[in-house]
Order: sequence, then structure tokens, then C-alpha cells
Amino acid sequence: MAAPASEDVEAFLASCAASADGAAEAVLERLDAPASRAAARRRFHPRKKLTMMEIPGILIPWSVTFYEGLSRQPDTIFRDKTVAQLGCGNGWISIALAQKWSPLKVYGLDINPRAIKIARINLYLNALDDDGLPIYDGEGKTLLDRIEFHESDLLSSCRDSKIELDCIVGCVPQVHNPNPEVVPKIIIHNSSEEFLYSMCNYCAFQGFVEDQFGLGLIARAVEEGIALIKPTGIMIFNMEGLPGQVLCERLFLRRGFRISKLWQSRTMQLHHRISFYNLVYDGIFLWHHYQLACAYMKSGGRVSHALSLYSCHPRQPDQVKKIFDFLKDGFPEVSSSLDLSFGFLKENKSSPCVPPAGCLDFRNLVTGFMKGYHHIPLNPDNVVVFPSRAAAIENALQLFSPALAIVDEHLTGHLPKQWLTSSTIEIAPKLKTLTVIEAPRKSDLLIEFIRKLRPQIVVTGMDQFDAISSAAFVNLLGVTKDVGSRLFLDISEHLELSPLPSSNSVLRYLAGNTLPSHATILCGFLKNQVPLSYSDLEVAVVISEEAAFCEALSQTIELLEGHTSVINQQYYGCLFRDLLAFRICEPHAQRERQPAVVLPQGIIGFSNSAISTRKEAEFFISDSKESCVIHMDLDRSFLPVPSAVKASIFESFVRQNIMDSETDVCSSIQRLVKDKYGYPENSCSEIAYANTSLALFNKLVHCCKQEQGTFFFLMGANGHYVSAAKFLNIDSWVLHDTLDNACENDGVIYPWVYISGPTINPSGFLYSHEEIYQLLYICARNAATVVIDTSFSGLEFQTDGWTRWDLEGCLDGAIYIHNWFPFYLLGDLSLELTMAGHNLGFLILYRRSLVEYSFPTLNQPHSTLKYTFRKLLSLKHGWDQRFINLIVEQKETVKNRANHLIFSLIPFYELRSLPNSTLESCGWDVVGCHGGILMLAKPTAYIGKLFRVNGFEGELDGCNIREAVLRSTGLCISSSTWTGIPDYCRFSFALESGEFKRAMDCITRFKELVLGG
Repeated sequence: MAAPASEDVEAFLASCAASADGAAEAVLERLDAPASRAAARRRFHPRKKLTMMEIPGILIPWSVTFYEGLSRQPDTIFRDKTVAQLGCGNGWISIALAQKWSPLKVYGLDINPRAIKIARINLYLNALDDDGLPIYDGEGKTLLDRIEFHESDLLSSCRDSKIELDCIVGCVPQVHNPNPEVVPKIIIHNSSEEFLYSMCNYCAFQGFVEDQFGLGLIARAVEEGIALIKPTGIMIFNMEGLPGQVLCERLFLRRGFRISKLWQSRTMQLHHRISFYNLVYDGIFLWHHYQLACAYMKSGGRVSHALSLYSCHPRQPDQVKKIFDFLKDGFPEVSSSLDLSFGFLKENKSSPCVPPAGCLDFRNLVTGFMKGYHHIPLNPDNVVVFPSRAAAIENALQLFSPALAIVDEHLTGHLPKQWLTSSTIEIAPKLKTLTVIEAPRKSDLLIEFIRKLRPQIVVTGMDQFDAISSAAFVNLLGVTKDVGSRLFLDISEHLELSPLPSSNSVLRYLAGNTLPSHATILCGFLKNQVPLSYSDLEVAVVISEEAAFCEALSQTIELLEGHTSVINQQYYGCLFRDLLAFRICEPHAQRERQPAVVLPQGIIGFSNSAISTRKEAEFFISDSKESCVIHMDLDRSFLPVPSAVKASIFESFVRQNIMDSETDVCSSIQRLVKDKYGYPENSCSEIAYANTSLALFNKLVHCCKQEQGTFFFLMGANGHYVSAAKFLNIDSWVLHDTLDNACENDGVIYPWVYISGPTINPSGFLYSHEEIYQLLYICARNAATVVIDTSFSGLEFQTDGWTRWDLEGCLDGAIYIHNWFPFYLLGDLSLELTMAGHNLGFLILYRRSLVEYSFPTLNQPHSTLKYTFRKLLSLKHGWDQRFINLIVEQKETVKNRANHLIFSLIPFYELRSLPNSTLESCGWDVVGCHGGILMLAKPTAYIGKLFRVNGFEGELDGCNIREAVLRSTGLCISSSTWTGIPDYCRFSFALESGEFKRAMDCITRFKELVLGG
């Protein structure tokens, strides 16, 4: 009986010589058929472990070493799991996995059709006994039940069949053909063995940055796996020692994975097949390593390289899946520069409402870092967040307006130049304006200057030596206390955000002592290990243990900056959260801190203008522990950000190779103002940028103050801007008369006029072309400098009969009247581009000199936001139908909100005449709006009513009704104090839908409390 079997084997081998592919097909055909299965099985002698067939054209790279690493892993990884093996080759690893761990199903995948045929043959050889009968395991299943082999380009077979996987195992070749002109078709059925063998290496470029390191195929496998892996799933890949552990790990980290090295070994290199690598040494690609290895091996040497197994788990599986699904829809190029190592962009329905002092979560993280790493017990109220160190210093100086301030020479570069002086010591204190003198950082010299000059404010950093010893800091505290100076100490250069941060003298002092009330610590997050792309992403915090000062500083930010970018805070919040989660240093018991010294007599207090403004202005109301505030008093939109907009934001943050031209929004803004407002494109004009348009407005106030001008606001102007001008102690007026009479009666020489339009804040009305022409004509007649603020425009929804602006014609007419007509166009792209919560303020200047003279402290929007706005502007200008529809939808939303609010406020007798209206009367006289997110209403039915609730008691009027509504319902609106129009309050209605509904309920409830049911 042996002879016939031997003859069969000889015949099979002869057929292999003629065509290995044909022979494999013949054997597979006999194994598939139950009748011939036993005879076909007996051709192969059984072995002790696995019976395997190999033929040319199938590469099995390092599979034994790879399986050795897998076999060391816990049973739970594979048992009863759905597993896919990439690059299965002849299938032996898939078969071994199924035999050892009894998974629910193993899918062996390979792009080589010949490999799949041999793998199926090997499956039969190990699933059947010598009689061709199935071999059952302890669960009553065979290998044929547990294993399937499919021809598949990576995971395409599983993707097409919608198979979810518990585990993806990838023994994927890590090679790179040095010849970029690769064959476009990777696999064809009639290819030669040598071609198939070489192309099993997947030498083709995959379209990822990892291609240059031979990791492109693994990168594609990981991204395909993201869509199929279950939330608790795991991916296991082999990695060679080249091009380096950091680059290998980076492949997974930047795609949002946690990784761990499971096992590491080394494998010998075959002398006839050496993989190609981009070997990098000091930035030079060394192809001669390949030649050196070949020569060495031909001489009898042995070459080996490291092989590691990495396991990968998505940090946030659902979010990572959504991100990659999202990128497939029109953003495939982003994958090449994706970076989720510090990913933080979440799927928020709307932008969060954060206080001017900064996100509470972020301030909690800062205080947690200070306590956990430096043993300083702070609370969030001790921390105020700023866009930058420069903004923190300038805002603090504005709050106190000292006659004389000494500022570290390294920190004056961003201060307004008009503050800096070379005046003699004797005359400087006599100046009414804020005066700054630069001083050296060296502590002994600085202390001497403080004793002699007796400044009211001292702002300084620390030398390296002073950061080591606490003596310099203690001496500085003592001398500033003695002379009555407030001290602002910048420790930015000595504060590290790392798992093992070095301490410094100030932090060690604060661990055992309460910070004196006249001292403040400034921390700019500069010395941190963040991706190079975000090295200019800036946030600073001010730390003080004086509650009154922190509150005043928060209000100063609100008036002069608006707020610090929420995205910036979220980004640094991720760093702090990671540091707190993976703290290396050992915790220590908190020492008892020594009490602070009493505030010295005669120390400078807040400026008179700051005190009066803080009494009169309406500031942000934070949530209490008992209840949350509903804000209808803010200039911001809280409408949901459309998915296309979130896509651009996300793309801007994951891109690591953005060029300067991609963040240049100048030409896009020029086209926008030309198309919307008819503003002439003037090559002589300059555009300044800031995080908010409010920050730019305040720079213009400085310009007005510098030329001793008077700032005029039209009646019913933006109350926030009016308060900011008062805070900066400029001569400012709200016009209750004509500009002609105001200039003539008050002897105004240099008038400045602020105009909000086309959409007017606070009324929501629209200035027509004829109206703006008349306003500019009057301003030109009085030689006034004009500031037109378009920040609240872009969502005009009722434009019947409204004529679009033609500013070029208006300016021509104004210049005809007055040859020199200074004009500034202020704006913000947030409403225009449905970018709720993300701002980019711009100011078109008619004088370039103002940029470097008055605007050095502007906090430039980060390049990521500029990229986002430029992309959205290009969609708008290109009439991208999808984006245009989003703008139309948002206009329709605010229109419906306005109508809903109007019908909620109008008297009942008017409601009865409206069809299908079921809203109750609330007793307000409403001024309807035509655009924007704001409207005015007069509480006619409430004026003069006595009301008492939760600490409020009095006769209601347009000024105190804000407090009454807030205390009784939790709804916050702007009173007539803010609007400047007697008895008229302002409502901002761009709220998230649930919040808007709650606001409507509050209006109704207030009516019931005051007027009855």
C-alpha cells in the first residue's frame, strides 16, 4: 500500500514543478470534497505537532519569533474571542492560535491568493485525521469551525463583512523598497513566484508619513483596525528594532492608543533577503548600511535585529472611531499628520460657558498639580487664567494704574510703548499716566532700585541662582512690604510640566508659608514637553491668596480680554490630567503653613476708574453650589457647532506640518469685508489679529487716550465696550444729542466714534447703506475717527428692504468732506462662520505704525485657529453648498429663537391675534430684531411693582430687574444699565436648545411670581 502512496506524492511533486499554484488548487479541490478528502489527507505524513505545506511565492517573515511572543501572553487575550491575523501566509500561526487557545473564530487574512490556498490546505491537514474525518476538541468543535482564511488586503474582508474583532494580530512586514517607482498592482494571479515573494513585503507607499521609516503598512493596518476593533479590544503588532523604538511607538501614540511592550527578542537575518530601511543618523539617510550588511553576511558574518511585540488599546475607543470615520469623509490627507497624543477635542453639542477667570476644571487641575507635586494647598479661587504672561502683566497694571512701576527688562517687550519712559526719577511719579521703568533681574540690584524709587508695582522674574535659594525671594517680599509695593513675580522659566519637575525657591516657600497679600505669582506654561507644533500655544495663570484681588483681576479680564481661549485651556488641561494620573514622585504629608503678613499700610489699591467701573458695570455671574445660572446676558453664541466646522477645528489641531501660507487669513478677510460691506481692498492697510475683537477695541481706546481724544458711543451701544472705555480712564460719552452739538458744546478736539453694525448690539436692528452713509458723513464733518464694529454681524435673517453696505462709496464721500478721514473696521469671524465659542478678532488699520506702537501685547490667535478660519472662509468664498447650507440653517435657528422669545414676551392681548400661538403673556414690550443673537425688551408690566425674593427687596425698574430675575429664577439678562436705554433690557438668545427652553420657563416663572398666574 505504500507504493501507490509514494507514487501519488511523486506525481504531486511533479505537478508542483510545473505549476505550484495549479498543484495547490488540485489538492485543495480534493480536500474540499468529502469523498476524496481521506485520500488527499493521506498524502501527507502526520507530524507530532502541526502538518504544514509550503510552496514558493509565500513569505513567512519571522513568524516563529512572532508566535513565541504571542505564546507568552495570557489566555484571556484569545480564548473565546474573535481574532484576525494579518499576513497569515501559509496559515500556521492562525492554526496554532486556534489549537492553543480555542478562540471563537480566527480569520486568517493575506493579500496573496496563493498563500490563502496553501493556508486552507494546511487547515485541512490539521483539522482532519488520516481517514479524512474531523478532529474535535473539548468543546465539540473542529479547526474548520474556528478558522477561516480569506484573500484580503489587510482588513478589507472583515470590513466588507462587518465583522467586529476582539483582537487583531499583525505579523506585518516592516520594509521599504528603496526604489519609489513600485509596481502599481501589488498582486495578480499569474505573477511569478519571485514577484509574489517580493511583493508580499508590501513595498508600495501607503500614503502615511511612516512610509519613510518602513512602517506605512502597519500604519494602515492600525487605522483600518480602529473601525473594526471592539471598545475593549486589543491590537498586537510586531516591530523590528529599526528605525528606533521612539518612532515605532509614535505610530500608535499619535493615533490615540495606549501601548505596552509585551515581549522583545532578536531574529537572524536571512542572507538572501535583506529588508530595506531608511536608516537615519543625524538627519542623514544611510543606504550604505544595506551594502555593509550584505558584504558582512557574504563573508560569513551573522546579522540579527530586534523584534518586539506591542499591544495597543484605544484610550477613548468611541471617540477615536468617530475621529477616523470623520477623517475619511473629505479629510484623508490629515491622517498623515494626525496627532492624538494630546487629543482633547470632544464631541460637545455646544461651546461651554466658562467664567472669565478660566474654566473651573482647568483651575482645579492647576491647583491639583501644585498640591500633588509641590505640596502647595491652593483652591481654584486662587487661580486666574490669562491668554499669556504679557496679557496678565498689562491687565494687572491697568487694574492699579500706578504712577510708577518697575518691570523686569525681560518682560517689557510686550507692553505699550507709551508706558515706557526714559524720564528722570524726579518727574516720573508726577505723571498722571502709567509710567514703567525697566530694571535688571538681578535681585540685589532690583532691591536697591525698589528702596530708592519706591514704585507702587514691581514686576520681575528670577535668575537661576535666585531660583535655588529662598533668600532672594524672602528679601524681595520684605523690601516690597516695607516700601508699600505690590510684587508680581514671574516663575515661568522655572516651572516644569513633567512627571519629575524640579522645584524652585518660590514653590518651596509657598509649601510652608501663605503667600502675602501684596505678592502675586505669575506662571506662563513655557517649559513643558509638548509636541513642537503646539509650542506657541500659550496660557498663563496668576496665583494670589487675596480673594478681592482675584475677583478684580477676573473682572479686568472680562472687560479687556473677554476670555481665554477654551481650547487652549483644554489642551493644557490634558497635560495636567496626565501628570496627575501618572505621578511618579511620592506624596508627602502637608506641612502646616505659616500665616501671611498683614497687608502693609499705604499699598496701592485699585485705580479710581477701576473702582467706579466695577460698581456700575454688569459682570459675569458664576454658578453657585446650589444652582446653575442661565446666561442670556453674554455676547457669545452657544449654538451647536456644525460637524463641518468641528472637522476644520479638529483638522487644524491634528495637523503637524501646516505651512505659514495655510494660516494666513489676510487675503480671506479682505475678500470677506469687500463682499459683505463693500470695504475697499487697500494694500496700504494693515490687519491686526487678536483672540477677541474686544482686545482690539481696547487697543484703539489706548490710541484715543494717547492723542487725548474723546470716545463717543451712540445711544444704545454695547454696554461692555462702554464699561471698558471707562475702566481705561478715557474721556468717553454716550451720545444723547447730535455729534455736532457734543463736539461744539464740550470743546472736543479729537472725537472718536464707535458704531456697531450692520447688526447693532444690543438691539439686533440693521443699519442700511443709507444710514451708515449719513453717520459717516456726520463723523467726517466733525473730523472724527470712526470705529465700525462688525463683530456681531453675519447672522442677518430678516433683510427684506435692507440695502447692503458699500463702504467704499461711503468713505469716498467722507474723504470728500474731510481730506483725512481715519477709519477702523473691527470684526470677529465667530458668528459669520458659525464658530460658536471660537473667536478670531481682526482690525483693519489705516495706519501701520499703530501695530507696533500700541498693539505689542495682542495675544495672537494660535496658528491652528487661523488655519481653521482660513479653511472655512475658503469654503464660504467658494460657495461650498454644504457649508452655505449650514450658515442658512443657523440663521433659521436664530430667527426661530427670536420669534419664540418675542412671542414669549409680548402681552397676552397681542398673542390672541397670532395664529397657532399658545405662549402666555409675560408683560414685556419687545423691540423685534432683524439679525444677530440679541434683542431688547422693556418690562412694562413689572416697573413699579414691589418684589421681595431671596435677599432682593424693592420696587422693580429697568436697572434692578436683572438682580430680581436672577435671584428668583436663575436667569441672567442685561439690564438697562448695560444697554444705556432707559428701562430696556437685553436678551441673548443663542443658547443650546435645552438651555433656551429653561430660559423660557424662567421668564414665565418670573411673571407668575410678580404678576400672578
